[in-house]
Amino acid sequence: MSLDVIYTDKAPKPIGPYSQAIKADNFVFGSGQIPIDPKTGEIIKGDIRQQTRQVMENIKAILEAVGMSLENIVSVFVFLRDLSLFADFNEEYSKFFTKNPPARTVVEVTNLPKGALLEISFIAHRGT
Repeated sequence: MSLDVIYTDKAPKPIGPYSQAIKADNFVFGSGQIPIDPKTGEIIKGDIRQQTRQVMENIKAILEAVGMSLENIVSVFVFLRDLSLFADFNEEYSKFFTKNPPARTVVEVTNLPKGALLEISFIAHRGT
């Protein structure tokens, strides 16, 4: 099995000992993304909709670095600091998956890095 570290300047630099993503054959395993602006390295200010949008743009940039798109995502793991934000999160998230959305898990957590409202990790697959 071939393993490749994925890195792009168009997504936030890792803030710890991890890669933005790892490509393993036809799969890409994306580390959890929080709403960091890759230009400033800072978490964006804003509500759950704005933070969701930033996270999804970061994921999109990582996938584009390996010639993939959001359509290649097969599974998503979402961590929300407060499930009362679910409806607004879900509405913004759905704009990125207008057809054939991936499998998804959403859980509430007590805290996230840098005080983010959400974190999303993903698994993508390039069809053969």
